[in-house]
Amino acid sequence: MRRNPRYDPLFEPLQIGPKVTKNRFFQVPHASGMTNAAPRVRAAFRGMKAEGGWGVVCTGACSVDPSSDDSPFPNATLWDAADIKAHALMTDAVHAHGALAGVELWHGGAAAMNRTTRLPALSPSGVPWMATHVPFMSQARPRIMDASDIKDLIRWHAEAAIRAEQAGFDILYVYSGMGYLPYQFLLSDYNHRTDAYGGSVRNRTRLTENLIDAVRTATQGRTAVALRISMQELRNRPSDSHASEAHEVIHHLRDAPDLFDVKMDYSAYDCAPSRFTPEGSHETTIDFMKTVTDKPVVGVGRFTSPDTMVSMLKRGVLDLIGGARPSIADPYLPNKIDEGREEDIRECIGCNICISSWHDGVWVRCTQNPTAGEEWRRGWHPERTPKDGSGTVLIVGGGPSGLEAALTLARRGFQVTLTDKAEFGGRLRYETALPGLRAWNRVAEYRLGQLRKLNNVALYPNSELTAQNIRDFEADHTILATGSRWLPNLCGANELPAAPLTAPRIFTPTDLASGATPEGPVVVFDFDNYALGTAIAEDLHDKGHAVTYITTAGAASAWTFLTNEQPLIHQALARRGIGYRTLQIVTGFDGDTLHLAQIMTGEPSSIRVRSLVIVGQRLGGSPLQQELADLPSLHLTGDANAPGAIAHAVWQGHRTARDLANPNPVLRRDAAFATADTVAAE
Repeated sequence: MRRNPRYDPLFEPLQIGPKVTKNRFFQVPHASGMTNAAPRVRAAFRGMKAEGGWGVVCTGACSVDPSSDDSPFPNATLWDAADIKAHALMTDAVHAHGALAGVELWHGGAAAMNRTTRLPALSPSGVPWMATHVPFMSQARPRIMDASDIKDLIRWHAEAAIRAEQAGFDILYVYSGMGYLPYQFLLSDYNHRTDAYGGSVRNRTRLTENLIDAVRTATQGRTAVALRISMQELRNRPSDSHASEAHEVIHHLRDAPDLFDVKMDYSAYDCAPSRFTPEGSHETTIDFMKTVTDKPVVGVGRFTSPDTMVSMLKRGVLDLIGGARPSIADPYLPNKIDEGREEDIRECIGCNICISSWHDGVWVRCTQNPTAGEEWRRGWHPERTPKDGSGTVLIVGGGPSGLEAALTLARRGFQVTLTDKAEFGGRLRYETALPGLRAWNRVAEYRLGQLRKLNNVALYPNSELTAQNIRDFEADHTILATGSRWLPNLCGANELPAAPLTAPRIFTPTDLASGATPEGPVVVFDFDNYALGTAIAEDLHDKGHAVTYITTAGAASAWTFLTNEQPLIHQALARRGIGYRTLQIVTGFDGDTLHLAQIMTGEPSSIRVRSLVIVGQRLGGSPLQQELADLPSLHLTGDANAPGAIAHAVWQGHRTARDLANPNPVLRRDAAFATADTVAAE
């Protein structure tokens, strides 16, 4: 098919300093968890995006010196010759498809605790980054930078720029955002200096300007120099001479870089979850940029609609459409728009499982794209599946895992029959009806849309099968993707599993999904600690119930700190007036009084309540598995195999489909390059 002409602006080339990008699709720097320890995995992951049509593909944060060490969180380095070799694999993979390669030169300053290198953190005035989440906390405090430290920082950037050019990068970033060192100079909260780098906005901007100049000089103008800068705080601060400090900073830097990459200050807003934030949410903060500078501007906003992208260009908000999460969910997004296949875009659902990967210190994961991070290790391609299948497959269960397995197997060439006792979607049918979670249904919508295009797939919703039905079908392979069920079990004082609670009006998410209606007032007791507990609390409130939320953790939906949802969840609870108690366990319920204990001390308390919803343990497995154990090719997948987030279910379904009747699935182990000094020492 031909491209829709209204999307032509997205495919116009653009000059960025001495470089030219072939289109307006710009994969901005984002964490992948793939450090220099996994150079081939990283190269394949980034190269896939260039193959899919992104005009610029960038790395994530890349340390310029051992004094910027973000461990245990994964970050790349540009410290020596081995790093050059590792990054060259990525730039070669990107260049092979006509895209530009960018690198984000990074120094964390007071936000980098240097847990591995043990070097003191650096800061403008000795002000620490006071993290509120335990993994980011440290008792090590930064030291105040003197004039020689500032010279060193500028030199480190220049030396890293030379290595970056040797590695093949076309666009070199200076990173003045997200609380890192150059940004700490920009903000008066961190910068109390009285020298040429402190005081006025002009002085606080000087370091960033020096770094840009140093990078450009080091590469003698052969590479483009980009500035990544956060605008959220600066936009809200008054200036004596401009509309805000943001306007003043950009005024001083308006001609310094070849490209401005603008973002928010805080992850919860910069990479905001779809549960609370719509597409293009950054516009009100960064919309002034093109009124101050003539240089190209790139920004993000979880752009998945090509119409929204074109609007950004035509209205002069942005020159380049930045993508991080959408580029993970669908590396082929640009090509699909170019080929008139917008309906085939695997849209990002904004669940932020990808961001949780970085917090967990592992390679990036994606709910929509199970091949992310597996391009080299397992040889999985997001768009091409080997046509190596034959025979028939019966899949029982049409939730996320069953849908993914069906699509992948059909693409392999199997004759696939997909059944479900209800409508397709599985857990999504209930969960996506909860407040804010509608976008998550793209997981089902995309797969059903693709399955309906295939002539080797038969879809049978509302078709519950018995074990005998399955036997009578006589499929060559049977896959059970029947999901899991929530249990009414409690949580012990040591966070060990406890016995089920038996009392009137006890409910689980499984009961609510089946149509059960609690009687208010209601308590939601959550020790699952992901999104579901608070989403249920919001839903019950919106249906007219008085709701109290109780959790064993120190915050509501504690795990969602990793997905950037936690602050917004607390705000949503506050807007609704939903009270919550933290660090509590339920010890008993008689239908009128709920008994609690403080999880650390055991101090008892109680609350009058009519219904209790327990969001805690889930149980996988399937009775059908035992009844059909003698079938020659029987497989359990998704939540039925091991309950988890939707991303886990989709990945399991994909792996089951890839490995079915495949005697030699690929699984390669990556390894870092070593320096000559390291080899000699060994």
